[in-house]
Amino acid sequence: MLRQLALTDMSAAAQVHRIAFDQAMPWLVGLHAPDQDRWFYCEHVFPTCRLWGHFEDEVLSGIIAFREAWIEQLYVLPAAQGRGVGTELLEIAKRACERLELWTVQRNEQARRFYEARGFELVEQTDGARNEEKEPDACHLWTRAGR
Repeated sequence: MLRQLALTDMSAAAQVHRIAFDQAMPWLVGLHAPDQDRWFYCEHVFPTCRLWGHFEDEVLSGIIAFREAWIEQLYVLPAAQGRGVGTELLEIAKRACERLELWTVQRNEQARRFYEARGFELVEQTDGARNEEKEPDACHLWTRAGR
């Protein structure tokens, strides 16, 4: 089931983020503590983004946070990956926006393949000096066809 998330869902959203992030990029484990993740979702993500979640048996298994032209967060629990959850969440943002940009860590090849398979094109790569992880990153862009 897909539904828009509320402030009361932010703790669960932060947990999905942390579990999926740590699994995808184990070299960055420990970057933030769980209370920092919860604060970030409550105080930054929730007020500035539209958030949707995918639920399996009332358990949050995936999240997307986006605002006009930007995907801020898209995370799916490892156990739910490969079953279309990320694609469903991404489609919500694509229906709402004419164009979307996002950043991924260059070493996160699974994420880069996921986005590129869904119509995102690589538009920029950097050395990571501008991100908090200090990891080389990649910017991807999607635009609605015919616009």
